[in-house]
Amino acid sequence: MSQYKKSSEVIATLTAEQYRVTQESGTERPWTGELLENTSPGIYVDVVSGEPLFASADKFDSGCGWPSFSKPIEAIHVNEITDNTHGMVRTEVRSTHGDSHLGHVFTDGPVAQGGLRYCINSASLKFIARADMVKEGYEAYLSQVEG
Repeated sequence: MSQYKKSSEVIATLTAEQYRVTQESGTERPWTGELLENTSPGIYVDVVSGEPLFASADKFDSGCGWPSFSKPIEAIHVNEITDNTHGMVRTEVRSTHGDSHLGHVFTDGPVAQGGLRYCINSASLKFIARADMVKEGYEAYLSQVEG
């Protein structure tokens, strides 16, 4: 069994915005997310389950108004689901164990890094700084973080 799971105790501690985004498949307003401008080395984990999702080394400024990543840390932690809402076809990204809505993935990312852009809501993420990764139990991902 995975160490990462959806927890009603954790969900009860979410802010209204974190709840709306992760549990109701909401989207934060562009340019408002607290992690948009974060350039510190570390990893981004699901705010609900803690499962590792993205590394700072794969974060880039796409100009879209949300944090963008070229790939997940481990594909097993990210589910991609066809989303037909709002009159368009997109690919929704959800965390595997927390089942949190994270955002969407598009095919207009940096070609040199694989061409994908994971456009992710800050409200669905918790940032773990490189200096805290061992203490927080994420030492296995240190090699994926620059610095």
